[in-house]
Amino acid sequence: MLNGMGYNMSKPELDPSMCTRSTDDGASSRQKHQRSFDIDHDIFHLTRLRSEPSESTLTGMYGGRKAPISTVKMLAGREVNCSGRGRFSSADSTHVLGRYLPVKGPWPVDQMDTRAYVSQFSSDGSLFIAGFQGSHIRIYDVDNGWKVQKDILARSLRWTITDTSLSPDQRFLVYASMSPIVHIVNVGSAVRESYANVTDIHDGLDFSVHEEGVFSFGIFSVKFSTDGRELVAGTSDDSIYVFDLEANKLTSRIPAHMYDVNTVTFADETGNIIYSGSDDNLCKVWDRRCFISKGKAAGVLTGHLEGITFIDSRGDGRHFISNGKDQTTKLWDIRKISSSPKSFRSPISGWDYRSMEYPPEAKQIKHPCDQSLATYRGHSVLRTLIRCYFSPAYSTGQRYIYTGSHDNCVYIYDVVTGAQVACLDGHDSTVRDCSWHPYYPMFVSSSWDGMIARWEFSGNDAVPVLTRRSWGGIDDRMFRAIYL
Repeated sequence: MLNGMGYNMSKPELDPSMCTRSTDDGASSRQKHQRSFDIDHDIFHLTRLRSEPSESTLTGMYGGRKAPISTVKMLAGREVNCSGRGRFSSADSTHVLGRYLPVKGPWPVDQMDTRAYVSQFSSDGSLFIAGFQGSHIRIYDVDNGWKVQKDILARSLRWTITDTSLSPDQRFLVYASMSPIVHIVNVGSAVRESYANVTDIHDGLDFSVHEEGVFSFGIFSVKFSTDGRELVAGTSDDSIYVFDLEANKLTSRIPAHMYDVNTVTFADETGNIIYSGSDDNLCKVWDRRCFISKGKAAGVLTGHLEGITFIDSRGDGRHFISNGKDQTTKLWDIRKISSSPKSFRSPISGWDYRSMEYPPEAKQIKHPCDQSLATYRGHSVLRTLIRCYFSPAYSTGQRYIYTGSHDNCVYIYDVVTGAQVACLDGHDSTVRDCSWHPYYPMFVSSSWDGMIARWEFSGNDAVPVLTRRSWGGIDDRMFRAIYL
């Protein structure tokens, strides 16, 4: 169901029937939550600037008075040049496109007989990658009706595909499992059925050898560096590893946390700063320029009461979000880091997220030294390392946060108000991963029910025709009208 967003200028023009799942909180409790949501940080002001009509547009159309502006009025105002700019600003564009949330669906993309663990669009949205527990990784050609471009049968799989990463040039894909070996596949090869070292080469990159000997461990998270020359991984032996692809060797291992490192990611395009999250409940910030000489985190961020399952960077080198087993998503500013963690012993003991429900009383506990900027609640982080993300900058100005959930849904929150704006209910099991198309109002969720499903903005219940000219009821003409 769609809830009120608490900030009228960004309220999506959507029918409540677009989502079918209701929330436990009533309208009064949502309003109370929004009133108490602290937005006195620059991230919230920056988000508003990127996702609301520009001052010139507001001045030209309403004399500077802030009021909801419909898409038709925005387009009409641009035609008569109300803003004096002769075109939409990027904020005007994202304000319009951010209304068209991709919540219609689901329409199945694929169905497998094993759990889907990871799935992501490529950076340009032309490819979609999904990894399944049953050894398969499929790469879909989004622009060609979601045709399977490459069907990869993983080599030496242990338990499941834990992560995949596509190189920046989209030529190579790496995949990891509960093994110290990461495999790399040529995405551009002519072979569609990619069977390891039978029809296609799956080179093995060994992360286990370093100066302290040989270890057997699993890799939870792996990412290409922004220049495509290195891989960074988070592992079950509490460490961060860096592998040099050009030299074909492991270059460093950092004992990063006290427990499993479930997630690693880069802060921005420079590739110098890395964020990591662990079952020790901590998020850490690492400066790669100090890896070898220092081997110590640049700082620590405290606030989660249980382990961190995933981290996504806003891409600005300052802010990121994390999903935690304490059933929250938190927003962070690395300028608030401390040199050491703020100790706090949670009163919840003996709880295991793999087999137990989170104690209701624990949801009321707050870390006394919480350094996060905001906390988003409503989804469920149980059984597996559920992932969360910022919405695309191009179409939404990163106005939203979205996450999978153990209750079979996808949740979308407003970054600024903290309000839940949508709950996508269409799976029969845990939604572990999800991905928003970087340019179009299209969303894909992957679930333990084995289904890869797409959600789109559409004006009716007809199944959208997937072509380059038509995406969920909004064709290229509309996007040209908004952006050109």
